[in-house]
This record gives sequence, structure tokens and C-alpha cells, in this order.
Amino acid sequence: MPELSSQTEPATGQQARDDASLAMDRYAAGDDSAFGEVYDALAPRLYGYLLRQTREAARAEDLLQQTLLQIHAARGRFFPGAEVVPWAFAIARRLMIDSYRKKKREAQLVEEGGPEPPSAPGTDDLLHRKRLVQELDDEVSKLPEAQRVALELTRREGLSLREVAEVLGTTVMAVKLRLHRAQASLRAGLGKRRRDDAE
Repeated sequence: MPELSSQTEPATGQQARDDASLAMDRYAAGDDSAFGEVYDALAPRLYGYLLRQTREAARAEDLLQQTLLQIHAARGRFFPGAEVVPWAFAIARRLMIDSYRKKKREAQLVEEGGPEPPSAPGTDDLLHRKRLVQELDDEVSKLPEAQRVALELTRREGLSLREVAEVLGTTVMAVKLRLHRAQASLRAGLGKRRRDDAE
């Protein structure tokens, strides 16, 4: 897979979504040369999302490839004029959930057959971040999945409330409620950390 440089900034905001959707329209209509544009518009954002969710670069790359393969396989079912970003994120999220389920089943088989192999320390890459970022990441990871995913898609991926609702298969009002609860939990968690540090 081509290396996704952290220094390369993908186009953001409405323009990126428009470009990606226009390219997907052409790709779905049979213009194979448009795939490069679809890839350039979607891959960095999808990879970033998958990496934050899995915290494993190899797994995020694998899920990204699976997502792009599914987009390719389903391109004939893409509706012209539809927005490709929510569709792509929905595919990536479904594949990630399936991957977690498979990993959980494999872990149960290992447990039944013998001792579970030791897990690699998950904090090594966090040592390079500032303490506030560490604390925020810790608190975000404690959120229920529905709240955490809504927060990731709106704050880090820049999707609109309507797009997040499409990805999650829910309503805009439900997304707003999840975000409100997530923010309240984060404030409470960070406040508790500050009080604990002061003692």
C-alpha cells in the first residue's frame, strides 16, 4: 500500500466532499481513471479514522484496503449525486466492527486452548504526546462506543451531523444527544483527573 504521509494534508471541508463525490460519480459510471481521485480524497481520512479506532497501523491499513475493495465492488450501486464520504465511512465502520468480532472469537479460541499470549503495551506511542492529549485520549476511550464514534466523526473527521447520522444509521437528534453526553462525560472525567492531581 502506498505510504500515507502524515505531512500530506487532504483537502478538507465541503470542497473535499464535493470532489470525492464527483469523482465517485464518474467511477461508478465506469470511468476507471477516476479511482485515483476517489482514493486521494478518501484514503487519508479513512486511514486516520481507522488508526485512531484500532490503534494498530497494520490493522488500519488492512481495513482501509478492505474498505476500498468494497467501494470498488459496490460502485455500480452508488447513486449518482449521493455523497461518498458518509457511505465510505459506513463501510469502514462496518468492516472494523466485523474485525473486532473476529478478533474476539479468535481470542476466545486461544483462551479455550491455552493461555492467552501477552499483549503488546499500548502506551508506548502515547509517551510522545503531551499530558493533556494523553488524558483526553484516555477519557475518549472510556466513552460508550456510540458516543465515541459520533465524537470522532464530527470532531476529527469533520463530518456534518447529517452525515454522521447517515454513517451510524440514526437521526440527527440522536447524534446531537450522543455528542452532548460525550462532552459532559469528558468534562467530568477531565475534572476528576485535575482534582486527583491536586490532592
